[in-house]
Amino acid sequence: MENTKLSELSALIFPDLCDSDTVESLEELFPQRNLPEGAKVTRIAPSPTGSMHLGNLYGALADERVAHSSGNGVFMLRIEDTDDKREVPGAVEKIIKYLGGFGLNFDEGATADGDSGNYGPYRQRARAKYYHIIARKLLLDGRAYPCFCTEEQLKAAHDVQEAAKDNFGYYGKYAVHRDMPIEEAIEKIKNGEKFVLRFRSMGDPTKKTPFKDSIKGNLEVPENDQDFVLLKSDGIPTYHLAHIVDDHFMRTTDVIRGEEWLSTLAWHIELWNACGFKRPRYSHTSQVLKFDEEIGSKRKMSKRKDPECSLEFYYTTGYPRASVIEYLMTLLNSNYEQWRSANPDKDYREFPFSANKMSPSGALFDLAKLNDISKNVIARMSAEEVYAGVSEWAKEYDPDFYSLISRDPAFTTAIFAIGRGGKKPRKDFACWAEVKDFISYFFEETFAMDENEYPANVSAEDRTAILSEYAQNYKTEPDNNAWFETVKNLSEKLGFTSDMKAYKADPTAFKGSVADVSTVIRVAITGRQNSPDLFAICNLLGEDTVKARISAEVK
Repeated sequence: MENTKLSELSALIFPDLCDSDTVESLEELFPQRNLPEGAKVTRIAPSPTGSMHLGNLYGALADERVAHSSGNGVFMLRIEDTDDKREVPGAVEKIIKYLGGFGLNFDEGATADGDSGNYGPYRQRARAKYYHIIARKLLLDGRAYPCFCTEEQLKAAHDVQEAAKDNFGYYGKYAVHRDMPIEEAIEKIKNGEKFVLRFRSMGDPTKKTPFKDSIKGNLEVPENDQDFVLLKSDGIPTYHLAHIVDDHFMRTTDVIRGEEWLSTLAWHIELWNACGFKRPRYSHTSQVLKFDEEIGSKRKMSKRKDPECSLEFYYTTGYPRASVIEYLMTLLNSNYEQWRSANPDKDYREFPFSANKMSPSGALFDLAKLNDISKNVIARMSAEEVYAGVSEWAKEYDPDFYSLISRDPAFTTAIFAIGRGGKKPRKDFACWAEVKDFISYFFEETFAMDENEYPANVSAEDRTAILSEYAQNYKTEPDNNAWFETVKNLSEKLGFTSDMKAYKADPTAFKGSVADVSTVIRVAITGRQNSPDLFAICNLLGEDTVKARISAEVK
C-alpha cells in the first residue's frame, strides 16, 4: 500500500516522466568516456545573469590547465541558465566571446549557435528531464519529499531560530513537512498547493566526515542535517541537484570551484552518496583579493568598486590576452614565476600545472604587477604583432585612432619597431589604450607642443640658436653615430660640451652639455622630453617634417 501511494505521489510530481525514464537509461545514454588513464575532465559552469568577472576567468584558466595538462583531458563549457528571470540577453554569447578571447577554447559544450559534444545538452534549461529522473529516484528511495511551506512560514521559522540562537535552515523540528503522510501530500498537490522537493538528510552534525580537497588539503566536514531544496516549485533544480546530475553524466572527474561552496560541501557529499554516484575530486579555489588603501587591509574584489574586476575592463583597456593569462598564472601556481624566469620564451601551456600548487589562501590581485608583466609581454612582441594588437583594439574602441594608424600600416609598424628587440627592449606601455598618447607625435593630427618640456637651464636665446643651427644643417644620416657626431659638433660650437666628465667636474664652465642640446632638439620634434631613440624618430618622420617642426619653434 505504501509503495502504491508513493508511486501515485511520484506520478503527480513528475508527470513528464514515463517508466522507461530511469537512471539506468541515462547511464547508457552517457557512458564512461574513453580517455587515457590520468586524463581529467573539467568544466566551467557560469550563469548568464551578469557580466563576466576576473574570478570567472581565474577559475576557467584553472579548469583548462588541469584538463589539458593531464594529457588528452576534456575542458567543457556548461551554462547554468535555470534562473530565467535574471538572465541577461546576450550573456551566453559574451561568456563564449570573452573566454575564447583569452585563448580558453573548449573541447565541448555550449557554443554561440548551439552545442558541441556527446554529453549535452550543455545548457541546464534543456536538461530538466535528467534532473527529474534523479529527483524521482530520490523520492522513491525515501531520500526526498515535498514541502508545502510558504515564504511567510519559512520567515517565521527563521525568526524563531534567530531568537533561540539556533542554526538557520530547514532541519529537525523545523522540517515540519518531513514526516507528512503521503496521503496528505497527495491531497495537497491535487488541490493545487505549491510545493518544493526537499532532500531528506540523514546526517548528524556532531559527527565529521574526512574530506581531501586538492587545494585546501585534508579537511573534516560536519555531516549534513539540512533538508535543502532539490527542485523549486516550478520544477527547476537548484544548483545542489543540478551540478551533481550534470557532473555525473558528463563524466566530470575534477570539480574546481570557489571556496564559497565549502559551506555546502556536506550537502553535496551526502547527496552524491544518496544518488549512488562516484564523487569527482573537488578543488576549492581561494577568493581573488585586493588590498584596499582606504581600509588598510585585504578585501574581496568587487564588481561595484573595482573596474578591473570585470572582464570588460581588459577588453576596453586593451590588455593583450597573453598579459592577463601570464599574470593569472602567477596567481594560480606558486612556482610559475620561477619556471617563467628559467623559460622566458616558452608557451605558458608548457608549464607543468598542478591544482596542488594553488594557494589555499586568498590570491592577491595587484594591478601594478599586472602592468609590469604586460609591459614585459609586449616588449617581447614583434612590431607586426604590436601593430596587429593595437589596430584590432582601436578598430572597436577608438575608431578615430584606428583611422590614423591604419592609413599607412607600414609607417605605424615602423614606429613600433623603434627600440624593439635586443637585450633591453623598451617597455613603454602595458595596454593598447596607452599607445595613442605614446605615439601621438608621429602624426600631424595629434602632434602637440608643450613649451614647458624644454630644459629650464637652457635660455630661450640659446634654444633658438640650437634649433636654427640644427634646422640649417639637418640631413638624414646613415647611422646613429654619424647623427650624434653632428649634435656634438653643434654643442661645442654653441658653448655646450660633449665631454660629460669635464661637465661634471665644472658645470659652470659651460652653458650646458650635449644632453641639454639633444633634449632641446627632442622636444622641438616630439613635444616631450621622454621618447625612444631620436635618430630613429627623425629618420622615420623624414627630413621635411623634422625641419618644419624645428623651424616652427625658432622664435
